[in-house]
Amino acid sequence: MVEVCAEKFIVIVDESKLCDGLGPGFPLPVEITPFCHEHTIRTIAALPSCAGCDAVLRMGSSSSNVNDGDEIAVTDNGNYIVDLHFKEAIKDAPKMASELKNTVGVVDHGLFCGMTTAVIIAGSDGISVKE
Repeated sequence: MVEVCAEKFIVIVDESKLCDGLGPGFPLPVEITPFCHEHTIRTIAALPSCAGCDAVLRMGSSSSNVNDGDEIAVTDNGNYIVDLHFKEAIKDAPKMASELKNTVGVVDHGLFCGMTTAVIIAGSDGISVKE
C-alpha cells in the first residue's frame, strides 16, 4: 500500500541482493489467503510465467526466508507466504507480477516492477544509486 501511494519509492539494499537475473538464489515471496491455500499454491505453480518454480509454503517465522519451524508462517494480516524457488532466471518479471496479482487467493508478491524511483546499494566500495 505504501509504495503505491508514495510519490517516490526508493529501495535500499546491500550488494548481496545484486544478481544477473531474478529467481535463482532468492525465493520470491507471494502472500496468499489461508482459505484454499493448497489450491492457490497449485495454481501459482501452474502459471505460465512461473514454469519451473518450486512453490513452497513457508514454515516457522514469516519474517525470514528460511523454513525455521513446524507451523505455517502467518503474516501480520493473518495470511500465508509461499516462497517460489527458481533454478533459472525469471524470463518476464512484469508478466509474472501481473499473472500473480490476477490469481484468486494471492494478496501480493515481492516483485516491484515499474514502481521504484531509485535503488540505493550499499557495497564494499561504498554507496551507489541507480535511478
